Amino acid sequence: MNKLLLVLEGVGMAFEAIRINKVRAALTIAGVAIGVFVVVAMGAVVNGIKQSFQQDLQAIGATTFIVQRQGTGINACDGTDEKCPDRRNPAISFPEWEMIKRVPGVETVIGVLGGQGNFAYRNSRIDNVGYDGYSSEWPMVDAADIFPGRNFTKNEHDAGQPVILVNDTLKAQLFGQSEPIGKEVQINGQQFTVIGVYHPKAGFLKTLEGKGPDTPRAIIPLQSSVRHLDAFKRGLSLLVRPYGDAVQSEVMDEVQAAMRARRGLKPGDRADFYLVEQDRIMDTFNQLFGAIFAVGLALSAVALLVGGVGVVAIMMISVTERTREIGVRKALGATAGTIRWQFLVEASTLTTIGAVIGLIIGALLAWVIRANTPIPASLPLNIVVTALVASAVTGVAFGMLPALRASKLDPVEALRHE
Repeated sequence: MNKLLLVLEGVGMAFEAIRINKVRAALTIAGVAIGVFVVVAMGAVVNGIKQSFQQDLQAIGATTFIVQRQGTGINACDGTDEKCPDRRNPAISFPEWEMIKRVPGVETVIGVLGGQGNFAYRNSRIDNVGYDGYSSEWPMVDAADIFPGRNFTKNEHDAGQPVILVNDTLKAQLFGQSEPIGKEVQINGQQFTVIGVYHPKAGFLKTLEGKGPDTPRAIIPLQSSVRHLDAFKRGLSLLVRPYGDAVQSEVMDEVQAAMRARRGLKPGDRADFYLVEQDRIMDTFNQLFGAIFAVGLALSAVALLVGGVGVVAIMMISVTERTREIGVRKALGATAGTIRWQFLVEASTLTTIGAVIGLIIGALLAWVIRANTPIPASLPLNIVVTALVASAVTGVAFGMLPALRASKLDPVEALRHE
């Protein structure tokens, strides 16, 4: 009970210090608030991006993996670099695509080629629009609805038919409010027939790749992109989707063995292709945003340090201004520990107020990001707890010196203080 009264008294003293020393207290609270805001904002954004990233990967399929010519990740070398060994890797070929389809445990293999072109319809023209060349099974790995219209068939893909699906943004820019199905568009001078409108789900990964709903984009049969648009065949990559009851690692081993055998690689030879599972993509994400978050923590530590220095300053002034009061309290029986405890509570209250303000501003920012972007920014509980604990620790750490000074005052000398 006594401890509770001391805590309440310390909190009351903190608010009194804020009332009397508004500018000093505001600077102290602002320093802590900025530090907490940085942590909370970074945590909310990174957490939201991670959730969106995971949703995009889940849409592709939990066990789906990629076969590609070059490596991926932060440490992967640039294929344009003369010293990069991946530069000499042969492209993934169409016969290899067909071969992987026959590997036991593989349900389907989706070919992917990317490119861009100049799109035109009557008087409307949009330059450098990105398109994806897919095989007909692409909806299995892309959470995109198609309406009105339809997807292209396997026969249309294999025959290289000049058909196309446009997303909402490209439809609006080319056709306005008119119905696009059945109309002819020109891509780099080649005529394609619109057969559908697809609606991609908003996600961080898609937005990062320029495939989000706000970017004009199209999907065409992969074979059509090669035959009519001279798509860069060396950029072919494969999305391999195992059967639901298959073990991903076993299927990957079989694909690895089949590729090495087809390319005549000996057991000691370096693989000249890459198999990339989603765990590796997620690891790359964690490395990248872990580094960004670490920078945010460093900035937040600087802000907390500034707030801590402010705590020392305002508490030292408070000790000086209340020297006589401390003498009276000691004369009435207050122990050094009691005095020390009250000043630490006061310091922690100041920093906690700053933390709460930082949390509120960070939560508002997360709400704005969630409402206006595809990133579902949110405040994880561990970030909230960490911010509050860090602010309290800052108050205790930087309030210790003034608290010790107050507790060591001689009551007789303190009573004589004017």
